[in-house]
Amino acid sequence: MCVQELKAQEADMAGSLDVIAALPGYFHTAQKKGYSGVGIYTKRTPSDVRVGFGNDEFDAEGRYVELRFDTPKRKFSVISSYFPSGSSGDERQSAKFRFLDAITPHLADLAQTREYVLCGDLNIAHQNIDLKNWKSNQKNSGFTPEERAWMTAFLSSGMVDVYRHLHPTETDAAYTWWSNRGQAWAKNVGWRLDYHLATPAFAASARTCEVFKAERFSDHAPLTINYAYDL
Repeated sequence: MCVQELKAQEADMAGSLDVIAALPGYFHTAQKKGYSGVGIYTKRTPSDVRVGFGNDEFDAEGRYVELRFDTPKRKFSVISSYFPSGSSGDERQSAKFRFLDAITPHLADLAQTREYVLCGDLNIAHQNIDLKNWKSNQKNSGFTPEERAWMTAFLSSGMVDVYRHLHPTETDAAYTWWSNRGQAWAKNVGWRLDYHLATPAFAASARTCEVFKAERFSDHAPLTINYAYDL
C-alpha cells in the first residue's frame, strides 16, 4: 500500500501509523515539517530500502521511497512517489519541471536492471479523458502541454500506464482527485492524477483495478490494482 503527502515526520507516526493492518511501513519524510512525505506498507520484508533518488533538492522534500524485493527469479521494486504540484505559482511550476527532468534518467536506469511499479500522485492528467474540463485547463498546472508531453515520452519509452492498459477509454470513473472548492466531488468534476506506472512484464500481470469512491476521506481516492506476479 503506497501513500503520499503524509505531512508528518517519522517520529509523529511512531506507535500509531508506522504499522497499519499488521503491515510495517517504510517512509521518506520531508525536512520541512507538515510537508509532503511518502510511504509504503508491505507484508513482505524488502531486500533493500532506498530513500530518495539522488537529487538533493527533491530528496529534502520527501518525494521518493523504493522497496526492493530480490529473489532468485526476480529483481523487482515498488516505488511510492509524490510529484510536485505547480498550482501555487510559477516558482513551483518551474520546480515541477526540474523534478521531471531529474527523475526521468533515474527511472530509465532502473528499468534497465529490474522490473518496477511506481505508484503515486503525479499531479499530471495525461489525456483529455483524464479530467472533466480539459478545454479550460490547458494552461493550468497538471495539464500543460509540457507536462503531458513528459508523460507521453515516458510511456513511449516502453513504460505502461496500468490503469489505461486495463481501461483505455474510461472517463468519469477514472478520476482520482477533486478540488475542495464548489461541488467538484458531488458533480464528479475530477482529474486522474494518481497512477501505477510499470515496466511491461509487471504491467502484463495486472488483472483488475478500481478507484475507491464509496466514501470520501481525502481530496484523492485510492487506486487499487490487483496483479498476478510471481516473485
